[in-house]
Amino acid sequence: MMQVRLKKAFPARPDSAAFALDLEFETQSGVTVLFGPSGSGKTLTLDLIAGFLHSDEGRILLDDQILYDGASNVHLVPQDRNCGYVFQNYALFPHMTLRENLAFAAERRPRLDRHRHVNEMLEQFHLADAAGRKPHQVSGGQRQRCSIARALIGGPKLLLLDEPAQGLDAPLRAELYETLRQVRQKFEIPVLLVTHDLDECFELGDEMLVLRDGKIVQSGTPHSVLDQPANIDVAKLLGRFNLLPAEIKILDPGRNTSKILLGQFELEGPYFKGHLKGDRVTLCVRPEQLTAVPRESRLTPNQIHAVLERVTERPNSMRLEFAGNIAVDMPRAVWEQVHETKEWSIEFPTDTLRVV
Repeated sequence: MMQVRLKKAFPARPDSAAFALDLEFETQSGVTVLFGPSGSGKTLTLDLIAGFLHSDEGRILLDDQILYDGASNVHLVPQDRNCGYVFQNYALFPHMTLRENLAFAAERRPRLDRHRHVNEMLEQFHLADAAGRKPHQVSGGQRQRCSIARALIGGPKLLLLDEPAQGLDAPLRAELYETLRQVRQKFEIPVLLVTHDLDECFELGDEMLVLRDGKIVQSGTPHSVLDQPANIDVAKLLGRFNLLPAEIKILDPGRNTSKILLGQFELEGPYFKGHLKGDRVTLCVRPEQLTAVPRESRLTPNQIHAVLERVTERPNSMRLEFAGNIAVDMPRAVWEQVHETKEWSIEFPTDTLRVV
């Protein structure tokens, strides 16, 4: 288990704005994802935990060991923190072979054990055939796997990963995800993973911390965060929602229902705890949760009329963009049957509606 409480401030400079990191969280074994935009403090958090930078105040406890405590002036140097770190650029020694990179990282192990352990890691990470090559002589996926193996060979109590899939194509990304799933299962240590890719959160994350401007604005499982963003800023960061201005017209806690006014159309939704009748809110609903259908003479419940403005092709669907900034994802096979439709209705399923 790891407990982290950190504060780090940077004053404004002529070419940069002021920035302050202020966060607190706990992690267990498994993968905790630090998710957020560039400049939100994700990599800074890893560097403070690893000891590459000094925090202004706070405390870092890894199992029963204090890595940092500002109050008692404890600040272990990076080599004493027992953290494995996988950098964005891999940071392998270019003049060493892959085997030599691992051997260098295993220097703290007993000499008789070192050679055997290097061979085991080369086999485990499918690097044995490339062990005698230097980093520039192997593929990006092999460099990435070697970087992870090097971070783990010393037996760390914590693994830090800074955007490990950056720059990898789809097959190598899938290969990396499988490698990290195996690491999670075999090594059973906390893993902190930095990313701004939501799909990566779902592929690998057990828990998710959403960072914005140096603060944690929401935490939970990736599914729970996507299912109910804490506020409109988080919804925008996730980038998967129609965000539509609306008004709560009726709230009925007894029936656990509500009615929402979206423009001139009335939608039935679930009961929105913490809101009042007349509240102006933002309706959050994902494009894949909506259905676009040919318009009929009368609207059925939870339908609105819509004007189609644009259609774009996506890997597994068609994205229909309607007036009012409403997007709907439609299976390609369905689109081929209805693509000549001129007038449309959009269905809003009651149980998918969220407001912030």
